[in-house]
Order: sequence, then structure tokens, then C-alpha cells
Amino acid sequence: MTDQVQLEIPLILPDIPDADDACVARLTANLSARPGIEKAHVVPAEGDKPARLCIHYDADTLSLSRIRDIARAAGAAIAERYGHALWPVSGIGHQRKARTVSEQLRAIPGVLESDANASGLVRVEFDREQVSEDEIVDALSRLGVRRDKRANSPSKDVHAGHDHGAGAHDEKAGHRHDGGHDHDHSHGGFLGPNTELIFALACGALLALGFAIDKLVAAAPAWLPTAFYIGAYGFGGFFTVREAIDNLRLRKFEIDTLMLVAAAGAAALGAFAEGALLLFLFSLGHALEHYAMGRAKRAIEALADLAPRTALVRRPDGATEEISVDDLKLGDTVIVKPDERLAADGFVIRGTSAVNQAPVTGESIPVDKQPVADETAARANPDRVDAASRVFAGTINGSGLIEIEVTRLSSESTLAKVVKMVSEAETQKSPTQRFTDRFERFFVPAVLALAFVLLFAWVVVDEPFRDSFYRSMAVLVAASPCALAIATPSAVLSGVARAARGGVLIKGGAPLELLGSLDAIAIDKTGTLTKGEPRIQQVVPAPGVDKQDLMAVAVAVESLSDHPLAQAIARDGREQLGDYPVPKAESLKSLTGRGVSAVLGEDEVLIGKPGMFGSAGISPLSPAMAEAVERLHEAGQTSMVVRQGDRDLGAIGLLDTPREGARAALETLRAIGIHRMIMISGDHQRAAEAIAREVGLEEAWGDLLPEDKVEAIKKLRAEARVAMVGDGVNDAPAMASATVGIAMGAAGSDVALETADVALMADDLAHLPFAVGLSRGTRSIIRQNVFVSLGVVAILVPATIFGLGIGPAVAMHEGSTLLVVFNALRLLAWRQA
Repeated sequence: MTDQVQLEIPLILPDIPDADDACVARLTANLSARPGIEKAHVVPAEGDKPARLCIHYDADTLSLSRIRDIARAAGAAIAERYGHALWPVSGIGHQRKARTVSEQLRAIPGVLESDANASGLVRVEFDREQVSEDEIVDALSRLGVRRDKRANSPSKDVHAGHDHGAGAHDEKAGHRHDGGHDHDHSHGGFLGPNTELIFALACGALLALGFAIDKLVAAAPAWLPTAFYIGAYGFGGFFTVREAIDNLRLRKFEIDTLMLVAAAGAAALGAFAEGALLLFLFSLGHALEHYAMGRAKRAIEALADLAPRTALVRRPDGATEEISVDDLKLGDTVIVKPDERLAADGFVIRGTSAVNQAPVTGESIPVDKQPVADETAARANPDRVDAASRVFAGTINGSGLIEIEVTRLSSESTLAKVVKMVSEAETQKSPTQRFTDRFERFFVPAVLALAFVLLFAWVVVDEPFRDSFYRSMAVLVAASPCALAIATPSAVLSGVARAARGGVLIKGGAPLELLGSLDAIAIDKTGTLTKGEPRIQQVVPAPGVDKQDLMAVAVAVESLSDHPLAQAIARDGREQLGDYPVPKAESLKSLTGRGVSAVLGEDEVLIGKPGMFGSAGISPLSPAMAEAVERLHEAGQTSMVVRQGDRDLGAIGLLDTPREGARAALETLRAIGIHRMIMISGDHQRAAEAIAREVGLEEAWGDLLPEDKVEAIKKLRAEARVAMVGDGVNDAPAMASATVGIAMGAAGSDVALETADVALMADDLAHLPFAVGLSRGTRSIIRQNVFVSLGVVAILVPATIFGLGIGPAVAMHEGSTLLVVFNALRLLAWRQA
């Protein structure tokens, strides 16, 4: 007999980044191969439930307890074997070095995947049975890359630590994500991190002096200008020689090697001035590229500096103590003084204030905070605390003193997770970057072959070998893909950093590019376009019934229920009644899926859906009431009928409330080029159409179950690139099926953070046009950079073949490199039009 069981993945593989982690796939494959287990697969997160592992097994062969033991053992074995690391490092000053580091790490047996970038991050997935973490660190050291081993502090971490398995503090126990951040000192030295720039400027000064003496001082000895040029060689070539030696050790010919060979060739021909100019411009370009990429990196590091390092804690005896945020425990009470940053995620228990949440959610207006209504309920389920009481680490208190109860450790706060995910996003390559990487693999050998052929041009053309050699060196300089290598990663890094500062988390280059290429957007209704809070729209009393009498009975009964529709009737009904007396009802009974019944005086009161009446022994509605219900239904409203005894009192029409600003956000999206937007909903079609009209949408698809939403997204994706916007919880399957999944309100939902490709941290649809606009701006910058990079090469290669000198070639070449970097950095200051 086949049975199945669902187990929460975090219980089997603790602290994995998400259910898409490669170790989850390994776990399902491992279990599926076991005798007695038919298959194992992942059930996506839904509602409040996290992603689960579903195991189909033969109940005659294996017991449920045995299945649990097998799953835990398999998870522990995988966690023990496979490790992930995301390390801040020093020693990667530019994208070419990052690519070399990635390739060399992937060449190590046991390293399954590796990525590095010029902002100083290395991500590695490895098999511990083949390679140890120390061996990978040693390999990095041999490449001139040093791992930052500063103590993990959430206010400084780029990536908080995670471990699988029982050994939470044992690096061998599971996935380890070490944190810390550092300013990149890859080109430091005895003069500090600006050594390369200082050397480049010294090279330029010596070059200028030598040239001035050579041209302006006729009485100067002939050796003096040459001495200055040789000095310029020393300063300009110092770091180039280091890079060339590193590359030659790895049997690689990179641009550094080519530049050095070209400069040496110029010297051999007696053209010391041209060789010194080449080294000056190249070293200056390198130094400025390093500086510019550092700016983008620091924009992201600034996120990690938002949270304070200490917190003022009130102890149970009333005493206060200032402690490190690392030492905060769940349940601690933290005092936040006016204008201070909050030290932890939690909820307000005392005091009121306006909190500036822009550092985390991007909201431009401070949000009023007040104490939570029920502290016990808030402690039991902190993720369900109302937004008016919930606060986040790194946000800024206003003028009031508040006290908050800590609900997350510093390493698990929303801010820490954002910093971690942004750091991971830096290592994810975009489609354009993957294309340029593949292009370079073919392009570089072709350039080397062309340069080699041009060395023998003197055989065909009547010219001395000196001229052929010079031309060959010039072509090497002109054709090197220096600008192309940095064109895309610089733009992606800047775009991800700018989005994070605006309260939008974009998980890598691929979602960033895809977001800007969208043709259509499907938007979930409840909680996305609407507040998820139904309000009374119409009250239709039956003939001969006073409206206030109807509402008094409805409020009396619905006040006893916790159903969302009942709460809406009770809340709005009290507002409508004012001072009108409300009788007392009792003996509430829930009629599952239909409504409720209660006793009011000597009469039974029924309140429920129209379909409840005329079934299960309940008499049908009167003709007048049936007609009223039909009118409400045609208006798209959800109707609740009230009956006291055997008399229909009336019907109440409710409708979800559109979010403020939803229409304006959709109009902005339409203005920036998203011409097709569809609302999808599980509500009945007419209700969906009513909300769609209010927010300005022409298409609304209602009556959709979760699986229907997935099919709807697949249908749309077959026609165009489509994004799915939802709350990241029950919309997870549909979001996973879309070109890009976008979650709203992710600051308050771990599931939303983990599910989506793009997370709008604030519960505000207005951030969606910002995200799409920024993505389109990034795509435009990437296209410009690639065009400039390839365009300069296309011009310079034939120009150098037909006689253009090394000096002008290197000036144009390095100029294009700086141009694409600074063009990309414009994204850090991007503003929505």
C-alpha cells in the first residue's frame, strides 16, 4: 500500500537558503533511490506552511517513523558532505581577476560551482569528500586572494553564518556562510589601498618630465629623458608585472600580459616614450576601475552598517544595560530613544512614535507605530503582528521613546537577510554577462592568432620586422576585451545596489535584466491590489425592515466570530450604527463554508452566503431578497444574508478595498511600457471585475484556484515575458512559473523573501514601477556598454593594422574601459522619472 508523508525541509536540512538549493535536489534523488520509497519531491511553500518534502513510500515495507529517520539521516549526510560558502575577500580588484579566480576554483576537484566578482565576494559550493574548505582557502591564497576573517557581526556581516546539521558551530557540520566585510585592499601595500593610483600618477609625472626634457631642453644629456622613461616603466609596470606573473603561472594570457609584452616590445624598438604612455594609461585605467568598482561595493556595504552595534536592554528587574546586538536574545526588551536606529526586529510593547523604515522598505514617509494589542498572541506568532506594531532593525525612530520586544536574533533580522541576499545576488551572472564570457573564450584566442600572424607581415609586405612587430603589439592592445569584461558586471552591481537602497531586493543579474524585458504583468488581487480587508459596500434591508435594525442584529452576531467577513461587518456596522443600541447574541455556531448561526433573545439568527438558504433544511430566500442578492452579485460584491427566526431581514454587500495608490502605480507601469496587465484572483469573476475597474485594469481573471493560477501564468508566458506579482506566500507556485516572480511586503515575510526573484520590501505597489524602471535603465546601460566595448575594438583593430600607433590605441582602449564603468555607476544615482 502506497502512503505519503510531508516533512518540513528546514527540519531535514536546517538553515538552507531556500527550497531551490542544490542540496534539496540531492536529498530528493537520494531518497527516491531507496528501497521502499517510490519518489520524493518538493511541495512549494503555501500559506503559512514553508516548503515541504513529500515522500511517497510503501507502507507495508516502511513505517512512518522509519521514513522520518531515513529522511533525517539522509539530510544529515548531505549537510555533512556538501558545503556552501560566501566569503568577502581582498585581492580581486577587477573583473578579469574575478573571472580567473572563478575558473581556477572550478578546476579544483570537488568544487561544484564557484563565482567571484570585482566587488570582493567569492561564492563556492563544494563536496567535502573531495576537497576541504581550508584547501579552497589555500587555493585562493595562491591566487593572491585573501579571505576576510573578521569576527562575524550582523552590523558588519555580508553574509550571516548558517550551518546544517547538529553542529551549529562546527564548520564541518553543514553549509557555512561566513560573514564580514572589508574594503578591498587587493592593490594595497606600503602606501595603503591607493598604492596603484599613486604609482600610476608617479608614472605619468615621470613620463611628462622625460617628454618635457626631451623636447624642450636641448642642452640636456641624451640619457636623461630615457632615465625618466625607465622610471615611468618601473612605476607603471609594477602592478602589471604582478598580474602578468600570476596569469602566466596559471598558463593564461590576459590583457595584463599583453600590455607588458607590448611595452617591452616598444622599449626593444627604442620607443620608450610610447611604452611609458601605454603603461601609464593602462595602470591609471586599472586604478580608476578598481576605485569605481569599490564605490559600487561600498554602496552595498552601507546596508550592513545600518544596524547599530549596541542596544539598551531593560531587564526584568527594571534595570537597564547596554549590550552588543550579538548578545540580544528572543524576548529581550530593547529601549529605543528618539532619533536612534532600531537594533533588532520585534514589536512595540510601550510608547508611540513614527519610524522611518526607508532603510529597509524604501517607504518615503515615516510609519506610525503603537504598542501591540495582545503581547501573548504576538509572541506566539510574531509574523502575524500588525504592521502598525512591527519594527525592523536598521530603521530610524522618530521623536517618541519606544520599547520593543525582540523577535529575531541579529543574524536573522530582515536587514541581515537583505544584506545576505544582495551579497549573493552580486555573484549571479546576467544573461548578457554569460554571453560576453562565452564570447571572450573564442575572441581572445582569435586575437592571439591574429597578432601572431601579423608578426610575419614583413614576409608579405615590404617593411622591416620592427614595423611588423610594432603593429602586432598595437593590435594586441586594441583587441583586448578589457571594457567588455567589465561592461555588464559593473552595471549589474550598481543596479542591484540602487534597488536595495530603494527598498527592492533583486536576486541577481538575471532577474534584473528580465524585469526590464517584461511584456506583461499578472497581479494577484487579495493583498496585492487590495488590502485584503473587505468593507461593507451596500446594505439592502428587506421590505418593512429598518436598516438600523438589520445592522444591529448583524453586528450582534458577527461580533462573536473571527471570520474576516464577520469582522468587517462588525467593524463597519458599529461605525454606521453610532449610538444605536446593539443587542447581545450568544451560542454562536459555525456552519462551515456557509455562515453562522446564533441565538438573539428567543430567535435563531442565520447569517451566511445566499447558497446556504434553500439547502440542508433551511428554507429558501424570499423573492425580494433573492432579487437583492442578485443585484449585489452583479455589482461584484460578496453578499451575506441575515435571517431572524423565519423572517429575512436583508442582505449586506462587501467588497475588498483597493490599495491607495494602486491605480497610480498601474498607470505609471503603463506609461513606462507595460501595456498588458491582468488581475488574477480566486474570487468570483464579477468581484474580480469590480476591483479591476476600480484600479484601472481592463483584464480580470476570477474563479482561479492556486493550480489554475499556475496554468494562467504558463498560458501568458507562452505568449510573452510575464511577471507574477503576489504576496509571496500562497502565490509561490504561480510566481515560480513566471518569467520573474515579484513578492510584495517581503520585509514582513520570510517566505516572500525566499520565494521571489524580486522582493518589494514595503507593502506598497508603488515600488513596482521603480523596480521595472530601474531594470530598464540597467538594460539600457548594459547595451550601451557592450556597444561601446565592441565598437571600440571594431574600430581599433583595423586602425592598428593600417598603422595606428600604440599610444593612441591604448588611450582609446583604456578610455572605453573607464567610460563603461562610470556609465554603469550612474545607476547608483538613478531616479524614477
